[in-house]
Amino acid sequence: MSENVVRFIENEILGEGYYSIGHKSGLKILVYPKPEFTSTYAVFGTKYGSIDTRFKRSDRESFTEIPAGTAHFLEHKLFESEELDAFQRYAKTGASANAYTSFDRTCYLFACTGHFKENFEILLDFVRHPYFTEETVQKEQGIIGQEIDMYKDSPEWECLFNLLECLYHKHPVKIDIAGTKDSIAQITAEMLFSCYETFYNLSNMALAVAGKTTVEEVLEVADRLLEGDENVTVERAFEKEEESIVKNYIEEKLPVGTPVFVLGYKESFFNESCTLEEEIAMSLMLDIIAGQISPLYKELLDEGLINGSFGTEFFNGHNYASCLFSGESVNPAEVARKINSCVKELKEKGITEEQFETVRKKQYGKTVRAFTDIDTVANGLVVSHFEKEELFSEFEVIKNLKLEFVNELLKKCFNEDKAALSVVKN
Repeated sequence: MSENVVRFIENEILGEGYYSIGHKSGLKILVYPKPEFTSTYAVFGTKYGSIDTRFKRSDRESFTEIPAGTAHFLEHKLFESEELDAFQRYAKTGASANAYTSFDRTCYLFACTGHFKENFEILLDFVRHPYFTEETVQKEQGIIGQEIDMYKDSPEWECLFNLLECLYHKHPVKIDIAGTKDSIAQITAEMLFSCYETFYNLSNMALAVAGKTTVEEVLEVADRLLEGDENVTVERAFEKEEESIVKNYIEEKLPVGTPVFVLGYKESFFNESCTLEEEIAMSLMLDIIAGQISPLYKELLDEGLINGSFGTEFFNGHNYASCLFSGESVNPAEVARKINSCVKELKEKGITEEQFETVRKKQYGKTVRAFTDIDTVANGLVVSHFEKEELFSEFEVIKNLKLEFVNELLKKCFNEDKAALSVVKN
């Protein structure tokens, strides 16, 4: 087995940095010491999310298809063992533990103010030692089935996935992360072990620790507990997605005080995934159009068409990208009309130097502030590694971003014929 390769990456603006370690096991380990903090946050993630329903291992000849919701199901099951489950073990140390599955990754995490090594050992132990039986899988199908029902009662969640059903013909991003009752009923223990062996290979994972710790402390535990995996890579496959949308409006009835809405523009011109430069440019555009300092935001607020729940997001990942405007409104159709009108005018006139510099400075400040939160730092380390970026890359991209690049991108975006409105109301 080879030795660890340790590199220190520093940012002059912040006056701090982190260690990027190519661990001898094949795992990427990222350590961001913040000695002034009293707590530590660790996250162990795999590049495996809800959209990964069709894939091929490098040591296999054919593609494998799995039911929707398998990644999320596996996340739930991994906490179990033949004896105490991971949550019971963490309860004894006083750590706060959790996990989440998104469209493109699954992460296991804990935060603690003491007993770091003990908590870290628990994390590495349960993530690296899966335990499933057909009996426990069947039991979990009932539990997750109830969770799916619960999300059906969430107006915001339903509104988002209804929108994605409008925007995407085939991409699995339109399917609930937890899957459906029918899809999870197909999951078996054998299937979970197969997915685990494919996606929980250390070369497909990343481990980040931020806060009150040292690189020596992290490596002492990692060197002791982590053994290398067989070198396996994963090829993902998605059906070709049409540029058009499915339909431009959807409505659902749920008990809500004020109607909930999401307006989304499908952006089909990107390659498989956006560059960091494109991602930041899109976020800046959304801020110019409807951020809290924009004229449109003030107008919508003054007219009582939105409230504090209103926000924007550039929603993107592998083979999908959309610009979203969401919130609560007594008249979602009028909000959508005003957003479309504002976008049309902006595309005709172009973004001005003043607008660009205002939002760029705001984004720069937001990026600096994010480094005061160890949760954000640790999760950011994992995400940036999966996106083949370094954590501090955002500073350089924001600094070097050109107005001309943003305006050229604007011409391709926010096309009304690729927009859909999703509404949930009484």
